[in-house]
Amino acid sequence: MHDIVDLERSGVPAVFAASTEFVEAAAAQAAALGFDAARVFVAHPVQDRTDEEVRTLADDAFDALVAAVTG
Repeated sequence: MHDIVDLERSGVPAVFAASTEFVEAAAAQAAALGFDAARVFVAHPVQDRTDEEVRTLADDAFDALVAAVTG
């Protein structure tokens, strides 16, 4: 979250991406930093998925990521 905030404050569009396990933590971190960074979440867990499952997660999140970074 720190990197996303730093990028945004520098004028570089950015979006925070993580699994749904981190929804509350991301909200708390954003509040602590005083910056409501754009966030997109994918299904948890990510690490134990096959390559194809990870590609599907990425494909499914693509439109939301583009909308968040360009919106």
